[in-house]
This record gives sequence, C-alpha cells and structure tokens, in this order.
Amino acid sequence: MEVSIFSLEISILTMVLLSLGGMFLLGMPVFMSLAVASALALSYGGYLPMSVIHNSIFDGLNIFPLLAIPCFVIAGTLMEYGNITKQIVDVVKQLVGRMYGGLGLTTIVACTFFAAISGSGPGTVAAVGTILVPAMIRTGYSKEYAASVASSGGTIGLLIPPSNPMIIYAILGNVSVTAMFTAGFLPGFIVGFSMCITAWLIARQKGFGRSEELPPFNLRHFLLSCVKGFFSLITPFIILGSIYSGLATPVEASVLAIAWALFVGFVINRALTLSAVYKSLLEGALICGAVLLIVGTSTLFGRILTFEEAPQLMAQMALSVSENPYIILLMIVGVLLILGMFMETLSTIIILVPVFMPMIHIIGIDPVHFGIILVLTNQIALSTPPLGVNLFVASRISNVSVERIAVGVIPYIIAMLICTLLIVFFPKISTILPELILGYGR
Repeated sequence: MEVSIFSLEISILTMVLLSLGGMFLLGMPVFMSLAVASALALSYGGYLPMSVIHNSIFDGLNIFPLLAIPCFVIAGTLMEYGNITKQIVDVVKQLVGRMYGGLGLTTIVACTFFAAISGSGPGTVAAVGTILVPAMIRTGYSKEYAASVASSGGTIGLLIPPSNPMIIYAILGNVSVTAMFTAGFLPGFIVGFSMCITAWLIARQKGFGRSEELPPFNLRHFLLSCVKGFFSLITPFIILGSIYSGLATPVEASVLAIAWALFVGFVINRALTLSAVYKSLLEGALICGAVLLIVGTSTLFGRILTFEEAPQLMAQMALSVSENPYIILLMIVGVLLILGMFMETLSTIIILVPVFMPMIHIIGIDPVHFGIILVLTNQIALSTPPLGVNLFVASRISNVSVERIAVGVIPYIIAMLICTLLIVFFPKISTILPELILGYGR
C-alpha cells in the first residue's frame, strides 16, 4: 500500500522502516521506536483499527515461557551472592589452573559452567570476572588479557542452555524451547574449546601463567573441594536434568533454580543475606521489565510487517541473489554481525525473527539450526564495539578502557567466526542432539 506525504508516493513499509531507522539514530528506546513506527503505519495505512495496538501488546506479553527469563536472572544473581559461583571457580581452577594461561582457561571453563545456571552473557562476565580478573592481575597477567578473556568467556552464556535469547527466539519463532536448549550444547562446547585454545596460545606467546600459579595438583585436596562444593557443582545438572528428564518445563526449572539457590545459599553455604535476595529480585524485575516492553511492541511491529508482506519481499530479494541456503545464511550472518555492533542482543532477535522466519521456512532451513546461528552471531556481538555489553562489564571490573579490551578480544572474535562458519556449513552440529534425545524432526 502507498500513501502520499508532501506529494511523494511512498509505501507504508518504506515509511515504517525509515521512521524506525531515524528514531534509532536519534537514540530513542527500542520499544518506543517500534511503537511509534507501528502507530504511523496504522494511521496512514487505515487497514487496521488503532485498537490493535493494545491488543497486540497484550498478546505479546501474555506468553507463559517469558517467565523463565527473570527467574533465571534471579537464580544466577542469588548464586553469585550465595558463594555458589566461587565454589565452582575453586574446583575448575584446580583442574586447569596450572597450564599456560591457567587462570584464563579457568575463567572460560567457569563461564561455561556458570552459563548453565544464569542464561545471561553480561551476568556471566560479572559473576565470574569479579572473582578471576583481579586474581589474574595479581599473578602477573596483563589487565588487557584478563579483561578480554572474561569478556569473551561471558559470551558463552548465550549459547549454553538455559539461554535467555534462546527462549525469546523459540517463542517468536514457534520453536520448542527444549529443542533449542538441547541444540545449544554441542555448539556451545565447540565455541568454549576454541576460546580455550585461543587463550592458551596467547598466554603461551606472552608467558602468562604457569604451574607456579598454584601448588602441584593434589587429588585429596581436589576431592575435598568437590565435596565442599558438592551442592554448588550439581546445580547445572539439577536445573537441566529436570528439563530433559521431562520432570519440569523450562519455566518450572527456572523456579526450581531459584529454590535451589536459596537452599544452598542460606542452608548449605550460609552466605546469602536478605539484602542480597532483595537485590536479586530487583535485578530480575528490571531486566524482565525491559524485555517485556520490547517483546510487546515487537508483536505489534511484526503484525505491521506481515500486512506489508515484508517477509515475502525479503525472501524474494535473497532468492534473487542466490537460491543456495548456505549463501543466504552467510548473508544473514553478515547482516546480524553489523546490526549486533549497534543493537542490543534481545532487541536484534525480537525485531528480526518475525522477518526472517517466513523466509527461513520458504528456503528450507531448519529453524533450530537457524536459531543457533542467530544466537551465535549475537554472541559475537556482545564483544564488538561500540555496543558490546560484555566489554563495558569487563572494563568496569578491570579498570581498563573499552578500546583496549576491544583490541584484546579480536583473536576470540576470529575464533567465534570460524565456529560460526563451521556450524553454518555443518547443520548436524546443531540438530544431532535434538534428533537423538528428543526425536526432533522425525
């Protein structure tokens, strides 16, 4: 549909996209930009009543799986305050802390472990980095190395389940949350291993960390640490085990995570306080509030795009370049990497999934495979300036400028890009576990 504005004939879709881009450039909040662009389309289009605004927003918020996001955030914060994170780090440090870059490897492995609890990239950086970045600096590592390892390791929080971006993608793309969680394991460990290799190579080149960091490995001391931190170490297995065993849905597992964090923090470790509980609840409410605002308005925006046939137009444009699914996936990866430099992860997923999903189905790409690629490219964006959130968290912990950390993370970004290409061209990496465990695709 076309409208006349100042004697110029422009389509509603063009007006919506131009207004949305203009508001982004002006620095307006994402939810407000989506709402205003949608309202403009409704005003000039005339094909839907204005009442669709509040109906669409309510429909976007009335989604039960969204409850898992604030619960996992609260659980992760409670575990940080309740010394669960510290006990996990102590055990991991004894396993890999004696190698070149031992504390760097400890940071990445601990981030991988903690990601199976919190589901948040920046939250993982804050929880693990607060403990290990100062430790690395004290033992002779450069501040840039310590900060870049923490920033890069924290990105694994998006790929290792439970993952907040995965939950959002599954809801918007009508994909099983459990299937997405299962699909994230193998790519997550591949990315984690590649970053460990990168951290080890850099540390070996610069001479950071060797066996003198820690006393020689003592099996008795290691087993005692495992016994002391037993309840902390089994946390990921309780949360994820309840999902894959069928005993709990992801939402129920997120509530179980809170209950378990309270039990271990208050009863076992006796480190949790009422003030820490209040801070955790406040953080969960703030994050959930921000997410719900964007999800609600994106539902309205998605309906406008559907009426304007934006997904079909995008599919036609992509197919005019190539009908090869791999070429189209590479084009999408390029777009996501550029957008990720300027947009927050959840905002990128919420805005683009309604546009990309119909095209993905037309081309014949598996939605779980595409979801992993989408999450992984947004994972890279967490460490790319100017909006890389992990960079700012690591900067605050290490007192190093964001610019210096951005240079330090380049080798890790290259490693993640290689992993992305591997997953693009070998879809089975993403789909084999859902097929074997859940019977996905049969």
